Amino acid sequence: MTDQMDVQSAFSGTREVDERYRLDEGALDAWLSAHVEGYAGPLTIRQFKGGQSNPTYELTTPERTYVLRRKPPGTLLASAHAVDREFTVISALHAQGFPVARPYALCTDEGVIGSIFYVMDKVEGRVFWDLKLPGLAPAERRAIYEAQTDTLAALHAFDPAAIGLSDYGRPGNYFARQVGRWTKQYRASEIAPIPAMDRLIAFLPDSLPPEGPTRIVHGDFRLDNMILDPVEARVRAVLDWELSTLGDPMADFSYLLIAWVIPASLRNGLAGADLKALGIPSVEETVERYAEKTGTAPPQNLDWLFAYNLFRLAAICQGIAGRVRDGTAASAHAKTMAAQVGPLSDAAWSFARKAGA
Repeated sequence: MTDQMDVQSAFSGTREVDERYRLDEGALDAWLSAHVEGYAGPLTIRQFKGGQSNPTYELTTPERTYVLRRKPPGTLLASAHAVDREFTVISALHAQGFPVARPYALCTDEGVIGSIFYVMDKVEGRVFWDLKLPGLAPAERRAIYEAQTDTLAALHAFDPAAIGLSDYGRPGNYFARQVGRWTKQYRASEIAPIPAMDRLIAFLPDSLPPEGPTRIVHGDFRLDNMILDPVEARVRAVLDWELSTLGDPMADFSYLLIAWVIPASLRNGLAGADLKALGIPSVEETVERYAEKTGTAPPQNLDWLFAYNLFRLAAICQGIAGRVRDGTAASAHAKTMAAQVGPLSDAAWSFARKAGA
């Protein structure tokens, strides 16, 4: 389990390398020379401030800057921190011209720096943290939101088998498995009863939507996980593929859409904002554009999908609350996230009621 969707992006400024995650620079330089086309030192290493789940580094040489993502050292859950999966998916997508950083090489020899890692190009551009895009003109905001929608539609257009990703995840029963996963996560971290969560845990498995096609789902597709061109409204790279798998594309699309129904006072949301004045497309316009770009029918069960996604976020926040309780996450940010469980679950239940609960 990761709280990747609630931490800073892995590419949000650098600092000196944490002593716990220090690399053997000589061994790394030798490996890069042997495995990365065009690499030439000397090498300077800094660590990105984000990327709490998988330590992420900036590798600077006179000619080029790279990004290294590694599995944390030490004993870990078998399926956690699978940077080799990240490398697999961005390699397949890069070959198809989809906007991801160019992947260079994967190292599965833990003897080089202490854990497996991969190296990719560092993509320069703009990252937007505030969904209201302050400082931009309305037409610029609209163009950026449309580029975001078009990029997700392009991702969902790929047949996984056709691009070598048929075994990237389990096909079918996606929502059933996800509801089960997040229920288990919530129960493992539960501190005090939250009635709305109990009602959702009973309702969601018995009201699953019709199964959609199996596609590549990013798992955390949102504006601040994208690098945009410095000038144009064009996505240069989609970041943070840690939660990606095969699944129902409606999970990805509806996760993107919950930005419109979450109040800015609770999270980085758009509810209550004057979208028309800002130039930001409405939910309806975004749904229409996604359907047009994918050639699919608009979702008929958005209330259920919103309930599911808000439940998922509440379960993730509860996991953070559990770590605060256990003393393994004491930051003010973690406590703020933990405090959102109640409001998110109440919002999820309100959508569940609209969906027929």
